[in-house]
Amino acid sequence: QVQLVESGGGLVQPGGSLRLSCTASGSILAIYVMGWYRQAPGKQRELVATIISGGNTNYADSVKGRFTISRDNAKNTMYLQMNSLKPEDTAVYYCNKFPNGSWGQGTQVTVSS
Repeated sequence: QVQLVESGGGLVQPGGSLRLSCTASGSILAIYVMGWYRQAPGKQRELVATIISGGNTNYADSVKGRFTISRDNAKNTMYLQMNSLKPEDTAVYYCNKFPNGSWGQGTQVTVSS
């Protein structure tokens, strides 16, 4: 089973940008749908964005126009470019496939001045 590892989180000021990476231990060619999720303190995990192997994407309303999901099958990596970050984007971000596999450690994103 392919394992997914998230990276790229950090502390950023409001209005700033970060790019998250989700690196797979093997090929992601066979993974039709992949997605980014996030979980803020005291809240349930929520789906942020999805991408299918053909490139079609979908976003939660809260991030539409600010976040961009992409995947590079040759590098076995999925990305989440996050721009115009807001304090409410603060959360642990996770990547996973559909249907969901095991969850990784996630990467912390903190938006604060």
